[in-house]
Amino acid sequence: MIKLHHLDYSRSSRIIWLCEEGGIEYEMVTYHRDPKTRRAPPELGEVHRLAKAPTVEVDGHVMVESGAIIEYLIERHSDGALGVAVDHPERAKYLEWLHFAEGTMGMSFIITGIAPMLGGLPDIMKGFLQAEVDKLLDHLEIELEGKDFLVADKFTGADINLHYMLEGRAALGQLDGRPNCARYFEALVARPGYHKTVELGGTVLLAKPS
Repeated sequence: MIKLHHLDYSRSSRIIWLCEEGGIEYEMVTYHRDPKTRRAPPELGEVHRLAKAPTVEVDGHVMVESGAIIEYLIERHSDGALGVAVDHPERAKYLEWLHFAEGTMGMSFIITGIAPMLGGLPDIMKGFLQAEVDKLLDHLEIELEGKDFLVADKFTGADINLHYMLEGRAALGQLDGRPNCARYFEALVARPGYHKTVELGGTVLLAKPS
């Protein structure tokens, strides 16, 4: 049995969603953030020294890193429907988008997303990072032209991974004026698998950014 260690308001919502959509059997242990520090409790650190979510126990390993977990579970513990086959012409593009969320997109999206809760950013840093966010959203807007999903004309783990980054942008109104991004986001959060994720693991955002 796969054991998912889920921290509320965290990236581990991705793995709930993946398992629910992919028919992957799992057990979930839920942890709650410290109300003052908003960090994970010490108990999660007993599972993995980084105390990060998601943390997954699978096949004798304790895994962190969303993209790696998604890729591994799709290939080893599902029928592969949420992935793209090795010989598929869009396999490379799938892997690129699967890891794009926590790679190229991750830093600027996360920092600008949590900054309001931490008192904001210096103007020079805020301007630099927001310009990066805008560039990445514009890139996504172009990529989604005429498409429902990122790759292979189907919903995949890459869409699940990217969704987390768009939650904060939608709450900030930064998908407004980007119709493809807005349409894509609304289609993702309308999926029954997403609603099941919220039912089991709670909302993705701690609070609506201001």
